[in-house]
Amino acid sequence: MQKIILIALFISVNTMFINAQITSQSSKSVITLTKEIFTAQVADMSQKEWKYLGDKPAIIDFYADWCGPCKTMTPIMEELATKYKDEIYVYKIDTEAERELASLFHVRAIPYFLLIPMNQAPQFMEGAAPKNYMERVIEEYLLEKKEGDKGN
Repeated sequence: MQKIILIALFISVNTMFINAQITSQSSKSVITLTKEIFTAQVADMSQKEWKYLGDKPAIIDFYADWCGPCKTMTPIMEELATKYKDEIYVYKIDTEAERELASLFHVRAIPYFLLIPMNQAPQFMEGAAPKNYMERVIEEYLLEKKEGDKGN
């Protein structure tokens, strides 16, 4: 009887832990990608041709925890994810944990950004950039807004 109670308790605690992780992840504006999530939500890399699966433009931030410039970009990307939460997705991929994805995109230096507009081919951007530059990239390239369209 005690074993059954302990097993039930273990399952209950484990379920609460997993649910807490899911809730924590979904409450963040920046979405952490694994290969499995990438394949399901962004692009199926087993196909010969790139086909974005998302319903709005996206930025993927390739980073590593040890990278100084990446650490500089983290709060900027979080602010941008919050500011543009209804207009774009902001993803991040840990290049240390997801080496296969980093290799697929030929990531050689970080931070490295994959910019995915809805109506154009994806583009890459290498290196850290100030927030105002990233906002301009989002507005003009991802959202395709003209200079006079800002704020509308």
